[in-house]
Amino acid sequence: MTADDELPGVSDEDDELSGVPEEMETFRVYESSRRGGSLAFVRVPADPTTDEPGAYEVTAIAADGHDADGVADLHPGMVVSAALDWQTEPPTIAALEVVRDTRFSFARDVTGLFEAARETWADAKRRGEGVNSRVTRNTDGAENGALYTFAEQSGQRDLFEEFRTGARPLDPLLARVDAGDRDGGAREAFVLDPVDERCVVVYVALDRDGMLASTVRDTYDVA
Repeated sequence: MTADDELPGVSDEDDELSGVPEEMETFRVYESSRRGGSLAFVRVPADPTTDEPGAYEVTAIAADGHDADGVADLHPGMVVSAALDWQTEPPTIAALEVVRDTRFSFARDVTGLFEAARETWADAKRRGEGVNSRVTRNTDGAENGALYTFAEQSGQRDLFEEFRTGARPLDPLLARVDAGDRDGGAREAFVLDPVDERCVVVYVALDRDGMLASTVRDTYDVA
């Protein structure tokens, strides 16, 4: 990476690369609250397991005008290393590299909530807890997912929408799932808002191309 400004004595190669932003930062891609199919970047903190307010900064990204390749292929859930160009508002993407190809999928008003989710939520209600979790396994006993249930919030808060836009990042959940995994495995996180339960379900399929992710997509008609 090179400095933005031309300096005396730089080589021809340095001169050709001038203008490339110096700062590459790590972001999670979310859907923007501005709608219209635009995206938002949420800065991933040094400790992605933190739940501290303000640790995650949300930045709406311009719909077009990007210098980086691959912007059209971005989707919510991806972790990227990117440099932003703040000459416009909202900013464009000047440089981009995909770090982990996770995908987020969202479904409102789902019916027929699967048994493991119903049991996890029922256990949370019995204990009077707002959040509950469990590891799920396939028929061979191997771990295939991490399941979380969150009580709906009182007042005007829409927890499902907060997860969708990154106002409440999913990163702390995914960071715990990814702990110790350095191979960049592709996950899929499903966020479900069931009709018959006062909760929001987050189900992280460890293998985006596996049977679990495929079953959840087909069951709840997630594109």
